[in-house]
Order: sequence, then C-alpha cells, then structure tokens
Amino acid sequence: MPIATPQSYLPKSRVEFLYTTDYSQPAAFVLLVLGLFVVIMGRYLLLAALFHFYFYVWNREAWRHRQLGRKARPLGQERKEMAWSAATSVIFAIIGALSVVAWQKGYTAVYTDLNAYPLWYLPLSLGLSMFIHETYYYWLHRLMHRPWLYRLVHRVHHDTPTTSAWTAFSFHPIEGFLEALIFPFIAVVLPLHPHVILVQLTIMVLSATINHLDIEIFPANALGTRLGRVVIGATHHGLHHRQYRFNFGLYFTFWDKWGKTESPQFKPDFESRAKRVNV
Repeated sequence: MPIATPQSYLPKSRVEFLYTTDYSQPAAFVLLVLGLFVVIMGRYLLLAALFHFYFYVWNREAWRHRQLGRKARPLGQERKEMAWSAATSVIFAIIGALSVVAWQKGYTAVYTDLNAYPLWYLPLSLGLSMFIHETYYYWLHRLMHRPWLYRLVHRVHHDTPTTSAWTAFSFHPIEGFLEALIFPFIAVVLPLHPHVILVQLTIMVLSATINHLDIEIFPANALGTRLGRVVIGATHHGLHHRQYRFNFGLYFTFWDKWGKTESPQFKPDFESRAKRVNV
C-alpha cells in the first residue's frame, strides 16, 4: 500500500491552513520546536506536580504504607531531575518537529481522515505502535545497562534509588535522543491517526510518572487480573532502580517474562505492600 500523504487525506481548507507554514524553513522550524517544547515540558511538569501533590502532600498519610522506599531523596534532586527533563524535552521537541516536516513532505504513513481506515483500526494501530515501542525500549534499556554505556549515559537516570514523579523524563541527552528515535520510525512504517499518536504519547508520560512515583497505586487485587499481570507499576519498576538487572520494560511485563529478567521479588513485594492497606 502506498504511503499516505497529508494532501490526500485532509479536506482542502485544512490543507491550505496547515500549508500556510512551511516548517522546513529555519524560522518556522525553530518556532515549531519551541511550541512542541512548551507542550512536552508542560505536560511533564503538570503530571508530575499533580501526582506529587496528590500522593505526597494532600493524601500523604493515606498512601504512606504503599510507599516503596524509606530513604530520603538528596537535597535539590527535584531541581536536578527537572533540568535533565528539560534537556530531554528539547530533544523530543526537535525529533517531533522533524517528524512534522517529514509528514508535510509525505514521507510518513500518518493519515488524518478517520474514514481512511475502519474505526476498529484505531485501537489496533495503538496496540501495534505500543508493542513496537515496548520492544524497542526493552532492548535499548538492557543495552543501557552494559557497564560502559551505563557509566557514560544511563547513570543519570539512576542518580538516586528513590525515584519520584519528577524522575520520569530525567535522562542523559544521548539516552533521550535514542529513546525518541523510535517514534519517527513508527510513523513511517505504520499508518497512524494523530489522535492515536496523542493518546500513546499521553499514555507514555502517564506510565513513566506512575512507574517512578515510588508509591504503588494499583489495587491490591491487580495481580489477580489479566491486565494487572502485564501492566507495569511502581513496584515493578522500583525494583529495577534498586536491583538494576531486572525489570526493563516500560508499559508491559511480557518482554521481562520472556527474557527472564523479571525480578523474582516482584510478586511478593507487591502482595506484601498491597496487604498493608487497601486503598
């Protein structure tokens, strides 16, 4: 099937609107990068702040027994993680802007007409895109734990074993660049509607925030459900930050199970913590 171009799917008025700006031009490209940076960094700050204040300030006592770690975070750690996250957001914004230019030039499979594919393709394409992303992330993450690459790059993300919502985007620029590369690839090989892209990016940030919250928010019976056995939460990813050689996934646990890298401590840790208080 030929790659869909934006011209072939957008109504004429919307095509004219979008193409009044050529984002391949330097000034327009810089403005696009700035706009995307504001969106990406703003979304990170908003979600991190909401989770931090809800679980650590407004309802601190109610969730205290679900907290994973007891070690205090180093003074100024939040500011340091925000700075690294800002660098990550710049890189994501640049890669995103380049993807927009590629879309304008007709090099991607992104489509905007909901009638171009059956509606059931929307959730299917989301699942396929998340599977590709999960696969790439898992193996990249394992690579990042090679000793030389860990010391050079990934150690930034493991700056403290006690994570928080602010840790979600705290990466070395090289790691941020490598993590962002998968999205243009997906956009080229897999037809995606912009709504699906937005949903996945939101899920990605939400998942990263929950995973690093250091408080297990999933219900006590989560491991008894099919979904609860495959979706990663704070206990699962928290063990990665303490044990390093286990639990490399982002959204799902299936690659860790297949690769035998899921921590044997995960299930007893989750069940022990969940039994302390049922919220």
